[in-house]
Amino acid sequence: MAEPATLTPRIRFLGYGACAIAGCLWGTGFYFGRLALNEMSVEHMVLYRFLFACVGLLPVALLNPVRFTKSEIRILLTSSLFGIPVQFLIQFHGLAHTTVSHASLMVGSMPVLLGVAAALFAGEHLDRLGWAALIASTIGAGLIVLGGHSGPTAQGGPTLYGDLLVVLSLCTALTWILLSKKLMKTHSPVVVTAYSIVAGTLMLVAWTVGPMLLNPWRSNKVAPPPFAHVSPTAWIALAVSGLACTATTTFLWNWGIHHVPASRAGVFLNIEPDLGSYLGVKLLGEHLGPHAWFGGALILGAAIVLTTRSQEPQPDVILE
Repeated sequence: MAEPATLTPRIRFLGYGACAIAGCLWGTGFYFGRLALNEMSVEHMVLYRFLFACVGLLPVALLNPVRFTKSEIRILLTSSLFGIPVQFLIQFHGLAHTTVSHASLMVGSMPVLLGVAAALFAGEHLDRLGWAALIASTIGAGLIVLGGHSGPTAQGGPTLYGDLLVVLSLCTALTWILLSKKLMKTHSPVVVTAYSIVAGTLMLVAWTVGPMLLNPWRSNKVAPPPFAHVSPTAWIALAVSGLACTATTTFLWNWGIHHVPASRAGVFLNIEPDLGSYLGVKLLGEHLGPHAWFGGALILGAAIVLTTRSQEPQPDVILE
């Protein structure tokens, strides 16, 4: 995908800069999620994260009313279901059973998985380079899982169960991305993303808070979301996760890839696993064994090769 002839150096710099900042913010998502998980359940943490995200995205949805057809509404609701409640509950249940560094490296396989899914379900072409990247990424993920499963697992350390849940969440994310891409052919990407996140958040509210309505008839009462005893650290982590890692990255990424080629901007997605694993090791004292280091290098190398050398443009919007 060639760069537009009218692309000025300033716009090019701002476009790539926006994508780079989005990649950095995404890279902090697992770190801030771990801080919040120290004080609450996965369901409540994910709920609060997306309630904060709606603070930034709800105005976009309200100020840009869209008239969807019945078939588009079905696509929107299906993609929202897989993209918000299903993906993030699975992903952060995985994080609760593994480390930030392991989970971050697993997410590094997303560009490769996305390319394969586009080839299988969206009719896009995947050449030999793409299949080679898939094989390398798969081997890398296997090595990371092997590193988390070898030897006795210390409390709070990586586990096979947690790593596989993170991989499963990436597969559900593919459904969100590919379905949303259909809507983005006729509607603004930012607006579609705002609508899907708001709809998915409403589903999260029903899933998390809904069972409380049955408390009068339950012997085991469902606890309400924690509030009064949540520390300022956890609230800051939740606010950053929602406003920065979800809402802000949506605007930055979509603005960036509309001013620079998405096939080249895709390389900035690789900042996420790099920065996430670095934060896990440096700030949380996690340890990456030799299998995980080598596996992570394979995943990141495959993603970089695919996004920088592939002639097929990457999907314009990566939802996180």
